[in-house]
Amino acid sequence: MSNDRATGGAEPVFRRLAEFALHRPAEAFPEAVLAAAALAMLDTLGIVIAAGPMEAGVIARDVACLLYGAGPGAIPARMLVDGRRVSLAGAAFAAATQTDNLDGHDGYNPTKGHIGVVAIPALAALAEGLPDLSGPEALAAVVTCYEVAGRAAIALHATVSDYHTSGAWNALGVAAMAARLGGFSDAQLREALGIAEYHGPRSQMMREIATPTMLHDGSGWGALVGLSSAVMAEHGFTGAPAITVEAPEVAGFWADLGQFWQMEHQYVKPYPICRWAHAAIDATRALVLANDLAPDQIAALGVNSFHYAATLFPGMPDTTSKAQYSLPFAVACMAVHRQIGVTQISGAGLADPAVAAFLPKITVHEEARHEARFPAGRWADVVITLTDGTVLSSGDTHARGGPEAPFTRDEVIAKYMDFAVPVVGRTRAEAIRDGVLGLAAPGSRFADLAVHLYNPPGA
Repeated sequence: MSNDRATGGAEPVFRRLAEFALHRPAEAFPEAVLAAAALAMLDTLGIVIAAGPMEAGVIARDVACLLYGAGPGAIPARMLVDGRRVSLAGAAFAAATQTDNLDGHDGYNPTKGHIGVVAIPALAALAEGLPDLSGPEALAAVVTCYEVAGRAAIALHATVSDYHTSGAWNALGVAAMAARLGGFSDAQLREALGIAEYHGPRSQMMREIATPTMLHDGSGWGALVGLSSAVMAEHGFTGAPAITVEAPEVAGFWADLGQFWQMEHQYVKPYPICRWAHAAIDATRALVLANDLAPDQIAALGVNSFHYAATLFPGMPDTTSKAQYSLPFAVACMAVHRQIGVTQISGAGLADPAVAAFLPKITVHEEARHEARFPAGRWADVVITLTDGTVLSSGDTHARGGPEAPFTRDEVIAKYMDFAVPVVGRTRAEAIRDGVLGLAAPGSRFADLAVHLYNPPGA
């Protein structure tokens, strides 16, 4: 494939982006950034695996077989933790949709959304046609997706009035990743970004918050659009420019590309719950653990947080989608069980009588000081009144797992194991863990990890 750098009338920002995405070798990426990419990949794979048996993931994979099969002459891709072969775009769509429906994957505060949910499924699909892909180059491709998608997100949020889902902009990160791994020319990358931006799903995030369903954050469609756009551009389809890249008013958002690494500033979720609820969950957790509180000792629990947190689903959920977008339910789970995992937000957990009995004790209020710090931060405070009249206050609390209260490497690995082991078993989970964390080593090959990624559980 041509490596021609001709870009026609592209803006200087695009030239900088092309140099970064297409021409910066993996060895020029800082070691710490590649290490962060490996840890993010592991964290995301834990959610991919845990989400596999859930209804949305099953539907997404079956639909990929029905609608996005690989025709004659295509490079087929196996679906993650499934093994059936579909098209590149179909495999990425299925895994991203599956992951999106277990809200435990990483995110980045300034984007108000998520990148790993598409980056890892897209890499896994593209790697099927790249048997010689090195570990460092796989990680560099992941970093490329994060850095491009994150800046496209911030640019889009700053220039439009609607609150759109992550699919609207993470499509551009996928397109950039595909262009890098495919050896695209600068001109092909430019067209791919323009196509991806134009067709990226500008779906309404607050509609999903108001009525939670399997739509979630639009990332399955973002992955589908991003890979489709790259293939279309490779075959000569045009669509440039992407205004979130080339419009003069967004140039500032791209000025630090290759200098400030968004890859190192993603947050890791300790719970498979919308990030907006995490500060309230963590504040509750701190008070319950510090005072060794039993649920029947608590007479009332008041949450103060930012506006979007206060809009989350208020009642006892009857679907996992509602559970993942509920602040009161999540806080009740923490107060009652001192943990929130797949068990609490699905199956019998949706009809837990102890959680249902605790919910009426919870009130949620919007607090101006917390709203003023959003989206840069996710803050809340919790006030618990005990049955004996004692009042306990958490003080202002930021959600754990991000730069403000980071997880250690060991904590991220432990989270991955907690999510992966119940589905694929300890031996396979450990093999995936070791394979991912070894990708940064010179001489490593993605194929050595791939042998553990695609087969269904038990195979």
